[in-house]
Amino acid sequence: MSADQVKENPEIPADSGPARAPLILASSSRYRLEMIGRLQVPVRTDAPNIDESPLAGETPIELAIRLARHKATHVAQRHPGHWVLGSDQVAMLGDQPLGKPGTVERAREQLRACSGQTVRFLTAMHLMGPGDASHAHLDTTSVRFRRLSEDAIEDYLRREPALDCAGSFKSEGLGIALTEAIETEDPTALIGLPLIALARMLRDVGLLPA
Repeated sequence: MSADQVKENPEIPADSGPARAPLILASSSRYRLEMIGRLQVPVRTDAPNIDESPLAGETPIELAIRLARHKATHVAQRHPGHWVLGSDQVAMLGDQPLGKPGTVERAREQLRACSGQTVRFLTAMHLMGPGDASHAHLDTTSVRFRRLSEDAIEDYLRREPALDCAGSFKSEGLGIALTEAIETEDPTALIGLPLIALARMLRDVGLLPA
């Protein structure tokens, strides 16, 4: 395992927090690492490097749940005795998944499709622990996009293309200006981790005080 695969949260001392198995984030996402830092628990990251392609006939909900679980179980094999958190987010327009665009042209196509529509963002978490203990959660957040002109789309793509965000949508940035309304139980879910549910999980396993 390379040194850059496992990284400690620079904001949290390695020996801080309760004297229990440390938390491993099965991800290379800087967004998720920054978000966990808000809970002030000791955390390291280990990228799972798995195939995230959907299976034949798999629904977006099934995809998000499976990938979160697969990331956690894959990384947990390398860290026995630790708590490992896997998470995945899939955007869904109708019954079709919207992945990370990767290119400006694909982002442009996604935003045109989302214009005037409601997109559901499915954020799944799976927490694996010692003895195969596990906790799971799925958050569904609905985002109603305003009607987007070509000028609005091009301006957004120029200033914040969000090529690594599901559905080309970065709610914590300029993406919020593309919306008419957001319905959610946890506003942090859109950024990549529903922290309300995660804090509950961490309390249940003793990594946060009850």
